[in-house]
Amino acid sequence: MALSAESHEEYELIEALAGQVRDGGREIGLPYVAVSADIGDPEPMRDRHGRPFAETLFQWLDPGLQYWKDRGFALRSTFVLACRYTAEPFYFQDGRFGAWRPSRRLAAIDVVQSAETVEIGTAIIAPAHLPGGVIGAIVWASPEVFDVRPVFEQRAAELSVLSLRFMAAYNDRGPSPNGLVHLTRREIQCLKWAAKGKTDGEIAEIVKISMPTVRFHMRNAADKMGVAGRPQAVHRASVLGYVGERRPTGRA
Repeated sequence: MALSAESHEEYELIEALAGQVRDGGREIGLPYVAVSADIGDPEPMRDRHGRPFAETLFQWLDPGLQYWKDRGFALRSTFVLACRYTAEPFYFQDGRFGAWRPSRRLAAIDVVQSAETVEIGTAIIAPAHLPGGVIGAIVWASPEVFDVRPVFEQRAAELSVLSLRFMAAYNDRGPSPNGLVHLTRREIQCLKWAAKGKTDGEIAEIVKISMPTVRFHMRNAADKMGVAGRPQAVHRASVLGYVGERRPTGRA
């Protein structure tokens, strides 16, 4: 099927960004590249002809690994696990993860030398956290062991922006969404209290409205977000930034 003019332009941009990803890795001594537009979806990133970039543009250290064909790869990969818990670029060196600042989350991850890491001597990883809870990622790697920190300090911000642009352009391709979600103040109030574990009756007492009205607002919010049930509505509202997930921290 022939691409529309709009899709053609989208893929021109995507493929140009993919070329920058490849060239950037070569420039910094990390020429082997692995990419994922959504670490929760095993579908590989493809060019306009439907060919995986991993088979045409990017090379990996072990050509026989073919991670993009392994539907369980993301569940086993320590690199992917780290991308779930940090939105900032980080590096792999001497068997450990590091970043521009101390990170308790990265430090807590035990980098298991499994099939995807045993060949990696050094790497820079750039997660891309996108709207809707989607997480993309790029890994630039080398089998050589060297001090990557100077390169990381100089280029990490640039690589992070490149990853974000590449993943955003790829995930935004295709038809426009059918509608953006706009919740009312009252719907958000009910969802926030529901996220704190309050029952419909407790929310009604706190917000000073009737319990049927609470249920109406919860159901209406769920319908707007295209989900069913209270737990899914709270989760979706959190992903969209209507309900915060930060926990209060005590002060010394």
